[in-house]
This record gives sequence, structure tokens and C-alpha cells, in this order.
Amino acid sequence: MGLTVAYDATAAVRQGAGIGRYTRELLAALARRRDDIRYKLISSSGGETEGHLPRLDARFRHRALPVSDRVTNLIWQRWRVGVPVQAVIGQFDVFHSPDFTLPPTAGKPAVLTVHDLAFMRVPDAAYPSLRAYLETMVPRSARRADRIIAVSGRTSDDLQELLEIPAERITVVPEGVGGEFMPVADTPRARTDLELYGIRKPFILAVGTLEPRKNYVRLFHAYARLRDAGYEGHLVVAGRRGWLYEPILSAIRDLGLTNEIRIVRPRDRDLPVLYSLAEVFVYPSLYEGFGIPPLEAMACGTPVACSNTSSLPEVVGDAALMFDPTDEEQMGETVQRLLSDAGLRRELTGRGSVRVRRFTWDRAAESTVAVYRGVVASA
Repeated sequence: MGLTVAYDATAAVRQGAGIGRYTRELLAALARRRDDIRYKLISSSGGETEGHLPRLDARFRHRALPVSDRVTNLIWQRWRVGVPVQAVIGQFDVFHSPDFTLPPTAGKPAVLTVHDLAFMRVPDAAYPSLRAYLETMVPRSARRADRIIAVSGRTSDDLQELLEIPAERITVVPEGVGGEFMPVADTPRARTDLELYGIRKPFILAVGTLEPRKNYVRLFHAYARLRDAGYEGHLVVAGRRGWLYEPILSAIRDLGLTNEIRIVRPRDRDLPVLYSLAEVFVYPSLYEGFGIPPLEAMACGTPVACSNTSSLPEVVGDAALMFDPTDEEQMGETVQRLLSDAGLRRELTGRGSVRVRRFTWDRAAESTVAVYRGVVASA
């Protein structure tokens, strides 16, 4: 008889990017598998939603709790009243939380995905209240988990160093790139899609939430250097507003680049167009547990320049130019090198198309199922 997996799908319906995308893409890949595993999905439904569940078959049953995730956190995490998740969704063989924290599972094995420990490595990466919550809950959940899925070798190393989790309790399962990310031809239709966002070629693209960890202020200074050196294209940043976004917007005004830097929040279906028609993709993040956007850019045939920190070197390999994200001059010089060398752009595009094939959601789903079976067999 097949396994029954309980799966916390809250991030899938509550978050548009980041962990929300991970949760949806992994679910969709699990649904593409033809096996005998059944899934009991649970999510909080209160508050605004930015995502939705993918198309799933009869093996997946979803129960949305008529409360906010704040309430469920209070019940399962902060009160420590011991209410097991079985009281809500019935029995299962293994529980999987793809979003850092675990509820009580009444003795059943639990799998926890940890995406990064940025709240410890880069304390300014989160609101103080959120950081305080994560500093309490993530170590507690990591200690309770029978198996931790780390999305990169760097996250695995951080778990071992910062939380003293034994290596034998961690499995590295890299994230993937969606099949919708592929080169889009530079056609009048594609340019019309760009114009919906006020974008015209040529432009440099960055993708990610407007927050301090993404390091946009330094990118803007590097871009100002490019403008001073004669670059006439725009800089486009695609992402929603996160925490402390005001200084990021202020930096654009202070540099006098209001007409040269475009901040947009595109629909997911329009991202391949932005990637494909950009001259260069730049990813200046200070810290990433994995970092999907550089791979999405590679899948769309766009050369990549990115930070040489955290997990990014293991993700991009030799298929990108790298720079120190704290060095604005080096950042600008790296992007300028790509802009001015067509042969290098072609070379990196070719390497990127090969590199990105290593990262698929179907492969991530296969490895995740192996984790499920392993923890149940060891229980």
C-alpha cells in the first residue's frame, strides 16, 4: 500500500515568489509522478493570497483552515499546546513542511525543508520581529525533524555550523527551473509585452524582491557608473516591494536615475520575455540559499553576472561571470565586460543552456519522494 504524505501548502497559496513558488513547483512535479503516494494538503486561508495551488489529481486532497497563518502559528508553534496536525487532517505516514517550521506530528516522522539561514548570516534580511520568530522556531523545528531537506550544499553547511545538525540528517535537494522558461524571440509581440511595463530595449535586468538582502542600492551605483561610461540602456528591476524598500526607491531619486531605472512587478507569464530580451541579467544578492533567477535567465538564453557569495557559485558554476557584491566598482566592471564582449555573451549563453539542465523540478520531486520513503522505512 502506498504512502500518505501530509504537506503544508500554506506558502503555495499565501506567497507569490520564493518559498511560495518552491511549494507550488514541487507539488506540480509530485503530481506529474505516476506512483501510489497520496497527499493530504493543509493550508491556512485567512488574509490576502498571492499564489494558488497547481493543477492536481485525485491523489491530492486539500483542506484550507478558515484561519490565518498567524493563528495556526499560535496554536502549533507558540502555545506549545501539543495539538497534533492529525487532529485536523487525520492520519498520515510522513509530514512535510516546505517552509522552515513544523507542527506537532504525534510521533509520525517529519521532513522539513530549510531554504537558507539568512536570518542568521545576514540579520538585516528580515524584519526584527520575523527574525526573532525564526531564531526561535527554525532551530526547534530542525531539531524535531527526522530529515531536513536543504536546497543547496551551502544551506547544508550552514545547518551543520550554525544549528549543529548532524550531516546524516540532511539531504541536499536542489531546486529546479520551470519548463516555461525558454528563449523568447525578439518579435513585435514580445516588444509589445515589454511596453506594457514601460520597458524598451536595450536594458539590463535584475529580478527579486525589493529588500536589503538583494543589494539593489549598490547595483544602482554600479549602473550609474555604466551610464557615466556611456551605456544608454535602462536598468529594469522586476520584483514586489518587500521590507525596507523605501531606501531602495530613494536611492534611485538621489542618483538622478528616475527615468533610467524601471521598477516593475510583472506577471509570471511575462518573466520569460523580460529574461529573453535583456542584454544581461545581473543578480547582486548578498546571500541566497539557492537562487533560481540566474538559472531562469540561463534557460532563456541570457548571459548572467552574479554575486560570488553563499550558494550562488555552486548554482551557476562556470556559466556566469561573478563579482563581489560589496564592491560597486567590480560589479559595474563585470556587467560592462558582458555588455561589450559579444563573444563572451555567446559563450556564457551556451554554458548556461547546459548548466540549467541539471536543475529540474521533476528531479527535485524524485529526490523528495526518496526522502519520504527513507524516513518512513526508518521510523
